[in-house]
Amino acid sequence: MTKHAYIKLGLAVLKTEAEAISALSERLDQGFHDACDLVLKCAGRIVVTGMGKSGHIGNKIAATLASTGSPAFFMHSGEASHGDLGMITADDLVIALSNSGETSEITLLLPLLKRIGIPLLALTGNPSSTLARSANIHLDVSVAREACPLGLAPTSSTTATLAMGDALAVAVLEARGFTEEDFALSHPGGNLGRRLLLRVSDIMHTGAAIPLVTAETTLKDTLLEMTTKGLGMAGVIDAATNQLLGIYTDGDLRRTFAKMPDIESALVRDYMTTDCVTIEAEQIASEALKIMHDEKINALMVVDDELTVQGALNMHDLLRAGVV
Repeated sequence: MTKHAYIKLGLAVLKTEAEAISALSERLDQGFHDACDLVLKCAGRIVVTGMGKSGHIGNKIAATLASTGSPAFFMHSGEASHGDLGMITADDLVIALSNSGETSEITLLLPLLKRIGIPLLALTGNPSSTLARSANIHLDVSVAREACPLGLAPTSSTTATLAMGDALAVAVLEARGFTEEDFALSHPGGNLGRRLLLRVSDIMHTGAAIPLVTAETTLKDTLLEMTTKGLGMAGVIDAATNQLLGIYTDGDLRRTFAKMPDIESALVRDYMTTDCVTIEAEQIASEALKIMHDEKINALMVVDDELTVQGALNMHDLLRAGVV
């Protein structure tokens, strides 16, 4: 096949699947509202089940629900009748996926689910099917045709089912008032988790690692402190209270030498920046990144409400922590 033939076929698949998803919007009616309400009110867990390709889609829907505030897991329909049905409790909700609505492994479970009294939400491509008629709520995910030229491989139908699952999860997410921080709590290993959960106190330099001098320190000794601690700055404090009076940075150093002072005798208090930007230890580390970006600076002193120095950090600390 030529390159253009491949592209033509690929575009045809994408067009067919896009049309399948677009057609779903015409079916978002009271049934979708009731389905969202059923998920939102579930006191237990949401158990998603399906076979074959529907099972793979169900696994993804369960994962999306779980990561957006709705406790959920996937149960293989074939294993359910061989013991896995014991994972379901009376407080749970079952979401069953089947394009035909007649998948034998799922229809076998229907009398048992009714006996336990577990609500059933079905996503099928056949509103007249056994599964659709047995469900408390049915969402129609039928498609005009599969993207497969043979009309056999589940393509448009699985895409439509996945899209409906996403619509359900996101609608419930909004109803729960689910926040970015809530999302981060279930994704602590990801970039978002690091950005939203990591606090300044987790990465700042403390104790002897903080570059500090007093207002009476000479420029020479200030430069030695900056070089030793390696943060590109030194906090200038009141020797008696440990309160921050100002900051002396690499930028201040360049401006200082334009005046040609005697670094052996000149005091840092005469050259420091007094209106320095600071941050508190309990603030989110990503806030430190935003401050540095907005203020065009590379380091921050960490203080409490009384300007007592708690720590220090610079852009390299944020890089190492994966915040940037």
